[in-house]
Amino acid sequence: MIITCPRCKKQCNIDEKRIPPNVRKARCKSCGYLFALNLSAGGEESLSRKSTRIIGVALSKGGVGKTTTAVNLSAGLALAGHKVLLIDTDTQGQASYSLGVKPKAGLVELITEELKPEETVCKVRERLWLLAGGKSLAGVKRLIDRKDFGGELTFKESLGVFDGEYDFIVLDTSPGWDALTVGVLFYVKEVLTPISLEVMALQGLVEFMKSLASIRKYREELELKYILPTFLDGRVKQSQKMLEELSKLYGQQICSPVRYNVRIAEAPAYGKTIYEYAPGSPGAHDYRELVRRVTNNPNLFR
Repeated sequence: MIITCPRCKKQCNIDEKRIPPNVRKARCKSCGYLFALNLSAGGEESLSRKSTRIIGVALSKGGVGKTTTAVNLSAGLALAGHKVLLIDTDTQGQASYSLGVKPKAGLVELITEELKPEETVCKVRERLWLLAGGKSLAGVKRLIDRKDFGGELTFKESLGVFDGEYDFIVLDTSPGWDALTVGVLFYVKEVLTPISLEVMALQGLVEFMKSLASIRKYREELELKYILPTFLDGRVKQSQKMLEELSKLYGQQICSPVRYNVRIAEAPAYGKTIYEYAPGSPGAHDYRELVRRVTNNPNLFR
């Protein structure tokens, strides 16, 4: 049987009878890349059973609604019938709190290979799984920094085992620009950037796009696909004016805004998504619209 490394394209002819049962990953002897290994009944190797869309929710500035967006986008996609994995790469671990769960394992145990991949994910809702983050990710930062080369590919190598297992993989990122954020951008294929309608956030968007451009020199397939205006307050003229300016600058990348809504802020305290806590609220309506945009299905939830 021929197995091809997806990174260096080196082929290896191996005896399929020597592959232990339930093996899900293989490491290339040539370049060291660890990738998902899926075997069909006929023994032919396939890198994925389905096409997985991998979306990073990222912006270097905090307080713009990244975790709220990652959680409610993931939950909305699951409600729409998709199988979804939400990955929290933030040391604050707020995704778990927002969903009302306390996972015993998560991203750290996956990267360090302390547990099998299926033991690191936690099912949190119907068709929705979570790979939790938290304080222990600080150790992963140090692990990446100590690598002589290839540290930016740490997430891609570890998370590659899930490619093809889900319809969508959504990653929540931390504020700032560190090894974890860079690692995410070397793994995801699409970027969704929430941007609060305030001057400092707009400045943060400009700086983030410059940093993103430096990553795209090495990953041309990486695309800033969605810019999501958040905290739109119709009572404030400046808020509407900034939305208009964003629309002029970024055109088709701009999504329908998420309006300021106190229910969105309250929901995490109850461990609920906005669809569970206040399904009829403007916030729930706006995040359903985001799901329709991401899936390119305007008829969802109608």
